[in-house]
Amino acid sequence: MAPLDPEFLADAPYEPEALLIDELLLVDRAASRVVARMPTHADLPLTRLQRVHPVRHPRHVNGGLMVHATAMTGMIHSYYCFDLRHADGWIGYGARARNIKFKSIARVGEPIDIDCISTGVRRTAKNLVARYTFTMTQAGVVVYESEQTGMFMKIDDETPAGEMPPSRE
Repeated sequence: MAPLDPEFLADAPYEPEALLIDELLLVDRAASRVVARMPTHADLPLTRLQRVHPVRHPRHVNGGLMVHATAMTGMIHSYYCFDLRHADGWIGYGARARNIKFKSIARVGEPIDIDCISTGVRRTAKNLVARYTFTMTQAGVVVYESEQTGMFMKIDDETPAGEMPPSRE
């Protein structure tokens, strides 16, 4: 286990608090895979605003945060496996989410491990489209699975402000 690299944090287009991830557990470039850890606590955004009932609505990690955490893990993957750097003009966005399954409630307390594997990639000089599978486990229990696509673009001085190439997926 290793805390997130200061060079990665300095390059990221989000402040560290928005990443929702505190440790990088695995980088396997050959398998195009990263595993990251998401701490869970009652003060997470949205989670802290839940109206809790011990039986009908226990405090849990909000599903929207879990989807956001997949995007942040995809950003980590693009940095470590595809060598895309925000400082070099690369930016990524989610393009499609398929087969999202919330398999079990993610409780506050135990961290969540996020396993991210790229299952396909198309790359040009200024674009990269990657397909991913995500599996989140908490204390050995699968709490989330999905297939998602991320689109990364290299924005340079010649790109008109606010303009992005269209998705081809």
